[in-house]
Amino acid sequence: MATRHSRSAARLMMAPAVILLLGWMLVPLTMTLWFSFRKYLPLRGGDLGWAGLENYSRFVSSSAFWPSVQATLIIVGGVLAITVCLGILLALLLDQPMWGQGVVRILVIAPFFVMPTVSALVWKNMFMDPVNGLFAHLFKAFGAEPVSWLSQAALPSIILIVSWQWLPFATLILLTAIQSLDREQLEAAEMDGAPPLKRFWHIILPHLSRAVTVVILIQTIFLLSVFAEIFVTTQGAFGTRTLTYLIFQRVLESQNVGLGSAGGVYAIILANIVALFLMRIVGKNLDR
Repeated sequence: MATRHSRSAARLMMAPAVILLLGWMLVPLTMTLWFSFRKYLPLRGGDLGWAGLENYSRFVSSSAFWPSVQATLIIVGGVLAITVCLGILLALLLDQPMWGQGVVRILVIAPFFVMPTVSALVWKNMFMDPVNGLFAHLFKAFGAEPVSWLSQAALPSIILIVSWQWLPFATLILLTAIQSLDREQLEAAEMDGAPPLKRFWHIILPHLSRAVTVVILIQTIFLLSVFAEIFVTTQGAFGTRTLTYLIFQRVLESQNVGLGSAGGVYAIILANIVALFLMRIVGKNLDR
């Protein structure tokens, strides 16, 4: 049992890291809140004084605000649905004995280590280009008219690109969870005559609930701030402008840091609302 002296020593050793982490989080947040109430134009005179709630009202009254929130939530939901479902399927396949299993696992996980900018460029030029892309050649081979993916199906294209990058992460977490499953339980169910679908539904899937929860929570945190993929491919056009990209555009167009800071506060509020919703719906699995 830890003594009072050892607990004090542990707190003392942890204090620098905790202070650094709090400073890393609180200083930018405090500056964002401060600038959001001011009219700060660094290229046109600097700080022009107190703006109050003007930046907030201008940002939320913009005709692009609610569509950007909707696009953000659609991208998050679409990517989560694809990565969780396909992640479970890939994890089940990778758990089966096969020749070259280690190499296959590395190849499946590799896309996660590709930079978002690079992956977006690859998808844009190699796959989705309506003239020279791989998809265009496949459509022509079957006698169909090529599709301009990034204009005719822009939002699904962004979801596909982001899903390709995050699918390895979900697969890795779910594969680790599957490998921790008690094999004797599966063997007993198989000996009792339970078909594969019932074994999956009643044994494997409940066992994966905690891993699925972790995947959803972690991915949502990062997906709410998707930016590079949109900047490289559509630049916010064709209904792909997320809240993060809208903040970027507002700051770039008006050179008003205060307006962008107000948008950042809205983004923080949205992230907290989504986080609270997820913790209430799926976070209960972490307590089991």
